[in-house]
Amino acid sequence: MNQQNRRDQDDGPQANGEPMIDRRRLRLRGSSGRVGLRAVFAQPGYRRLWSARTVSQWGDVFATVALVLLVFDLTGSALGVSAVVFAEIIPVLLLGPVAGTLVDRLPRVTVMVVADLWRALLAIALIPLADSVVAVYLVAFGLSVGAVLFNPAANSVLPALVTEEELLAANSGIWTAAVVSQIALAPLAGILYVALGAGPAFGINAASFVLSAVLLVGLRLPAAPSRTQRHGFFADAAAGLRLLLADRLLRTLGAGQLLAALSAGATSALLVVLARDHLDLDPSGYGLLLGAIGVGAVLGPFLLTRLVSDPRRPLFVFGPFVLRGVVDIALAIFTALPVALVALAVYGLGTSTGAVTFNSLLQAHIPEHARGRIFASFDVLWQLGRLISLLLGGLLAAWLGIQSVYYLGGLLLLLAAGLGWSGLRSTSPTSNPA
Repeated sequence: MNQQNRRDQDDGPQANGEPMIDRRRLRLRGSSGRVGLRAVFAQPGYRRLWSARTVSQWGDVFATVALVLLVFDLTGSALGVSAVVFAEIIPVLLLGPVAGTLVDRLPRVTVMVVADLWRALLAIALIPLADSVVAVYLVAFGLSVGAVLFNPAANSVLPALVTEEELLAANSGIWTAAVVSQIALAPLAGILYVALGAGPAFGINAASFVLSAVLLVGLRLPAAPSRTQRHGFFADAAAGLRLLLADRLLRTLGAGQLLAALSAGATSALLVVLARDHLDLDPSGYGLLLGAIGVGAVLGPFLLTRLVSDPRRPLFVFGPFVLRGVVDIALAIFTALPVALVALAVYGLGTSTGAVTFNSLLQAHIPEHARGRIFASFDVLWQLGRLISLLLGGLLAAWLGIQSVYYLGGLLLLLAAGLGWSGLRSTSPTSNPA
């Protein structure tokens, strides 16, 4: 009984359902009071969640590379590869509000475990079905359905494991692991596909989902999620939408999310065109551009945890949009490779710091009972903007040239920063929606 009481003091929630700060966690903070990665990794619950998401990310890298290469081999066209992207976006647009409501009504850890096991079964099924492009598209659709449930649940769980002051460090750890996994494993995934085909990559992905589910089964939240007053499933879904529209900060962040997606969807996909037509680079030069983004993305969270612990500061939430917007415009103006490499490293830094601070602010602001619905809504906004951007970006590049895509992308990001800054400045930093 005494041991249980001590554990409750160390990791248990306050009366409002949020985790307490114990003396051990305070000692792990620096003299400035800012929270570093060491402090959050000292917490067993966070380590388990981080491990599950990182292992799953490893498998995703192998599967994503193999899926793109397989579809290109089966169809021989860029349009066929683009269809995979659409198969991944459509479930988010169709099921996002429904998935978010499920996340808020069901135990969130259970939702994540079921989503992992569902995706493991689909990844295994893909091995014997790899010769059918239709089956590949259907499996890609099904994998995205699992992600539609898993992602808002995972984002909703994290604030129950760490305090608000620890959110930036906790999200930095998860983001850094994902970026490092992408940089380190993507080349290996390509080599594996060339040597052995798609089957081993899909097998690795299935195994990663199973291992993630096993890790999550042992995840114990400090407090059970508080329940909403339920008036029916669709009434709860509508209540989540009303909260998004009624809360000024959420409206501001939602507008920023949509504008950023309208920019990044096309500029990310068409970077290879910019490299060839504007920068006059061969495929190896395109690889250098991607590497520069990766370097900046890895450095961003490490710098962020040394500068700030408050996720509500406008400069660190929307300032990264300014960096990315300026970079897009610079890429449209300059043609020198060194300039492009430096600019894209800054872009990667802005992307990573912006993602971490943006996510942390959402987690700090959204009431616990509505996190699943709000995070799912933001996923819908992102994928909707990305889809529109992908559809229109290619047309704009063909009509006015690739530089026009980056000029417009930069302006959209600067507009997102301006709207976000004014919205956050006029919102009380300590206010929470009812």
